[in-house]
Amino acid sequence: MIHYKTLTRFSLAVLIYLFSFAEGSAQNKAIQTMKRLMKDQETAWNKGDLQAFMQPYWQSDSLLFVGKNGPTYGWNATLKRYEQSYPTKDAMGELRFEIVETRSLSKNCYLMLGKWTLIRKNDQPGGYFTLVWRKIGKQWVIVADHSS
Repeated sequence: MIHYKTLTRFSLAVLIYLFSFAEGSAQNKAIQTMKRLMKDQETAWNKGDLQAFMQPYWQSDSLLFVGKNGPTYGWNATLKRYEQSYPTKDAMGELRFEIVETRSLSKNCYLMLGKWTLIRKNDQPGGYFTLVWRKIGKQWVIVADHSS
């Protein structure tokens, strides 16, 4: 005969397992979405399409981009910065991202660390980036980017 306490403990253990599985599944889905968006960015960059490259960025004046020249605030200002820094397809080269690590900061916020490389005719600059992703509405967007 099963005792009430045993049944309760078993039920609680099953609920904890199911909750952990669902949470892990949601995290995996979020990370896969972010990786797909990064792949879309590579594709857009390699076509010379900065507008499409910028789509995963938060289209807000509160977007923060930090590069070697300091912070830039806002989606439009960040796009202009890219246009000035990479005025031609040759200057843009071929972009490659490598995701090093992704950490959940909360249910709707992730930190992503990665490497970037530009393959151009005469050089191959590269560095690291740290992205803060947030789920706003139903979309994952980059709200902060620190690239070096």
